[in-house]
Amino acid sequence: MHALVKAGVPGVVVHVRRDRSVVELAAGRADLAEPRRMTTDDRFKVASITKTFVATAVLQLVAEGRLHLGDTVARWLPGLVPGGDRITVRQLLMHTSGLFDYLDDPRPFAPYLNGDFRHFWTPRQLVRIAVSHPPLFAPGTGFSYTNTGYVLLGLIAERADGERLAVQLRRRIFAPLHLTATRLPASQGLGQPRARGYFAVQGGLEDVTAISQSVFGAAGGLVSTSGDVGRFYRGLLTGRLLPPHLLRVMTAAVPRTPGLAYGLGIFRIPTPCGAAYGHDGELPGYASLALTSRHGRRQAVVLVNSNTETETVGGPAAQAAYNRLIATAFCG
Repeated sequence: MHALVKAGVPGVVVHVRRDRSVVELAAGRADLAEPRRMTTDDRFKVASITKTFVATAVLQLVAEGRLHLGDTVARWLPGLVPGGDRITVRQLLMHTSGLFDYLDDPRPFAPYLNGDFRHFWTPRQLVRIAVSHPPLFAPGTGFSYTNTGYVLLGLIAERADGERLAVQLRRRIFAPLHLTATRLPASQGLGQPRARGYFAVQGGLEDVTAISQSVFGAAGGLVSTSGDVGRFYRGLLTGRLLPPHLLRVMTAAVPRTPGLAYGLGIFRIPTPCGAAYGHDGELPGYASLALTSRHGRRQAVVLVNSNTETETVGGPAAQAAYNRLIATAFCG
């Protein structure tokens, strides 16, 4: 952790579990302006870790019979997605829909690059940007990681449940697991205490904490702490959130790239100490990774409050230290 900070990353928090033993550590700064030291209670934007939470809520709706994995986008959101009658909920969860990723279009980030960090995007606006591009492939015939699918899943969950996604997540996941620092904000608020996020630009680090979470939404808008993230994955993988048959469906990951298999909102990767399940996340100012063994006995959650346009957390030295930290935290 200190090597990572020495390499230029403002701060880092790590949560490590071995059976019932948990260690939480923090290093560096949560705020460079004050300056304030990082603590294990600091809230981060955890980016695409959000996808596992949303997938869990969707699968709970499946368990309740309100939704089916074979339901189409057109069934729940008629007219929103061209060809939506051929795209299923399962394909959205697995990134096999073929939909263009709206974050690969320059428009979603344009307001923030122009200094309007409070610009608010609705989910439907983001989907319309995505579908202004042709599909990458026919549904179910390929794999391409796309945030668009999870924005759609958030809208479908709201139609199926009748409550806003943020309310559902609180009722279905946050409250039962006592995740008191976790929420899905509509705009940019993180709450306190918080780790400010820094993006590397020419000449230094720029504070980008205030960029609205609305641009990520159900695909990556969650705010949480390392401890809450760890408790979520442990609760999920030990069967506290889903019935056994749906947990098996969720974790039945299909190989997608060398060393990485993806299930329904969760990945599986091999490690020297056994398979790890979880998700990573990255957005301006923040990087995150959560790894948990199949039955929740071994965990590592790493949260960092900086990144660059080309590297997850910083330059080559920082990236090397980050990789060593992850390996040590999960298997060391």
